Amino acid sequence: MRLEVITDPKAMAEACSVARMSGLTIGFVPTMGYLHEGHLSLLRAARADCDTVVLSIFVNPIQFGPHEDYNRYPRDAERDLNLAKAVGVNLVFMPTVEDMYPQGYSTFVEVQGLTEKFEGAFRPGHFRGVATVVLKLFNIVQPHRAYFGQKDYQQLLVVRRMVQDLNLPIEIVPMPTVRESDGLAMSSRNTYLSAEERRAALAIPRALNACREALERGERIASEVRRAGLAVIESEPMLSLDYLAVAHPETLEEPDVVGSSAVVLIAARCGSTRLIDNILWEEAGGT
Repeated sequence: MRLEVITDPKAMAEACSVARMSGLTIGFVPTMGYLHEGHLSLLRAARADCDTVVLSIFVNPIQFGPHEDYNRYPRDAERDLNLAKAVGVNLVFMPTVEDMYPQGYSTFVEVQGLTEKFEGAFRPGHFRGVATVVLKLFNIVQPHRAYFGQKDYQQLLVVRRMVQDLNLPIEIVPMPTVRESDGLAMSSRNTYLSAEERRAALAIPRALNACREALERGERIASEVRRAGLAVIESEPMLSLDYLAVAHPETLEEPDVVGSSAVVLIAARCGSTRLIDNILWEEAGGT
């Protein structure tokens, strides 16, 4: 299967328009590159569901804060393209920053309500950058379906809300978090971790599992569920916690008493690396 790489937004839009006019369904996976098995699982799902699979690779500067890792974010275009070809991607969109944000660019997208807490509180402007670039990519690619991993759970909700509020004719397809064999959620930023930090980071999935176990034992007081996870994090001195929250899986409100479902979200720093993760929990027999 031929892989075509396009850098120009107008040429990308034209290629996708030709596919749509030919009656082909377009599945889209937006990424910042440095692909791992999590990304590949999204691409395989798109390949199974759709006629044309589009991958974007763009490290989006406006979703990084001034002291974040934009300049050192891992990049390896040749490796990414080889992986994309192996899973059956048809089109790869690799624009430049200047093409996406030309001189004088001044339009941004704000999704209110879901963005003020958690990642939004610790990374001001992050979701404005995410929503802006995703909408731009959606406008260029015009996909029928777009695939997002649940590891970035808050981002998934923000994108879903934007699509709903702006009446975009796109189906957002959530995909499960892909983990390493030891339980650590796959992330391009895992490459920053030293061997010692990598071992310490395993406290993150252990903390989430402790919260899950508390819920499965019947604990419904949110502070007690949270306490179970905090005990794990506090036992690992190399970790610095940004937040550990038990929230409603749709609204991200934090109830005092957990209902029939919840999402447990965590962000922690291990050395200079910031990692996020989450688990979804649903009461047995729930819908």
